Amino acid sequence: MEYNIVFTTCAQFALMCLIGLKAAEPADDGGGWSLKSDFRLQDEGPCNIDVFDGSSLSYRQFIERYAYSRPVILRGLTDNTKFRSLCSKSSLLEEYGARRVRLSTANTYSYRKVDVPLQEYVDVLLRPQSVDTLGSDTLYFFGDNNFTEWHGLFDVYESPSYVLPHTSGAYSFGIAGAGTGVPFHWHGPGYSEVIYGRKRWFLYPPDKEPHFHPNHTTLSWVTETYPNLPEEEAPLECTIRPGEVLYFPDRWWHATLNLDTSVFISTFLG
Repeated sequence: MEYNIVFTTCAQFALMCLIGLKAAEPADDGGGWSLKSDFRLQDEGPCNIDVFDGSSLSYRQFIERYAYSRPVILRGLTDNTKFRSLCSKSSLLEEYGARRVRLSTANTYSYRKVDVPLQEYVDVLLRPQSVDTLGSDTLYFFGDNNFTEWHGLFDVYESPSYVLPHTSGAYSFGIAGAGTGVPFHWHGPGYSEVIYGRKRWFLYPPDKEPHFHPNHTTLSWVTETYPNLPEEEAPLECTIRPGEVLYFPDRWWHATLNLDTSVFISTFLG
């Protein structure tokens, strides 16, 4: 089985430095996922999405103000301390390292899949993203989880309690390197929670399709397109950290950019 591996050359490293990436040792071990050699995007960008502590927004207010109209970020809505511990690098590899995970290309309209052991993905493929790498050459671990094999982990996760009427949640779990992310796309409503790292989100309402190349990564879009957007075409955006949950409504365009090596889980409502 063949697959592409993204290597970082000295020239690419210099380019990363120009766009705000630098070698940095994190303040904590990030569950063992952040490495001394890791590149970390420093620019979290603005936050123009409403943010609430879980206790300050009632379920009724969530339904009336956000569920069908706009995204919102909730803090302290759940306590996933145990889940976070199980998602540390050592714990996850000990339990699931030999099991195969399905990787997808980071391309809006591509469906290429590659199956590799989780240990191989972490040791070989989990690397910082280069700005000039195409989405079709970037393999991304998110979703396509084998629920029979992963149920022991997912059973511990406490999903957000604000569920839309007549829907149920389905989990998608992922691990990704700094500078990676999924390009703009849309689907049904859901939540996204960061377990380790930071994830920057860009969102547009259904009637405002963003301008993007389907085979260019989010890092490329942030570097080349985002700085030149007129004010009226600016996205809603925010960077979420561990313990924060972002809710996105049905059919909203969204793209993500992992600012660090990140572990994350989404709850899709369908």
